[in-house]
Amino acid sequence: MKERCKLDRIDLRILSHLQKNSRITNVQLADAVGLSASPCLIRVKRLEKAGFISGYGAHIQLDKIGVVQTVFTEVTLSDHRREDFARFEDHIRRIDQVVECHLMSGGYDYLLKFVTHGVAEYQALMEQMLENKVGIEKYFSYLVIKTAMVKHSYPIESLLDPQ
Repeated sequence: MKERCKLDRIDLRILSHLQKNSRITNVQLADAVGLSASPCLIRVKRLEKAGFISGYGAHIQLDKIGVVQTVFTEVTLSDHRREDFARFEDHIRRIDQVVECHLMSGGYDYLLKFVTHGVAEYQALMEQMLENKVGIEKYFSYLVIKTAMVKHSYPIESLLDPQ
C-alpha cells in the first residue's frame, strides 16, 4: 500500500523539475530546489514510494520513426452498468494502439487516443472492437492533421490550492 504524505513547496518543485528532466542528477536537482543532496534524495524516494512519481521515461518523436496517424475517438456505450464499463476498459487496455482512454461526462462515454500506421489500421481496429461486442453503440473519429503542441509536464505548483 502506498504511504500517504503531505506535499510542501519543495516537494512540488522536485516534481516540477523531475517531470521536465528526469535525467537530472540528484546533485543538480538538490541545487535547483534549494536542498543538499541527501535530503533531496530522501524526498525523491518518499515521493516515489507514495506514488507521486509513477515512472521515468523518454519522449519519443514518432514522426522520426515513420508515418503515424493519431485519431481521437468519442465512444458511446450501449449500456451503462458497472460491468459494461469494466468490460470495455478491460478490452481497451489490451489494444497497444490505444495510448489514452478517458471516461467522460457529457455527450459520450469515453475519449480514446489511437496512434496507428494510418487510417486503414485504425478502421480495422474499430471494426474488430465492434465484432468483439465490447458494448459500443456508436463512435465518432477525429483524425489529427497537425499536432501544434504537446506538453510533457503539468503546471504542478499552480495546481495546488493555496493554504
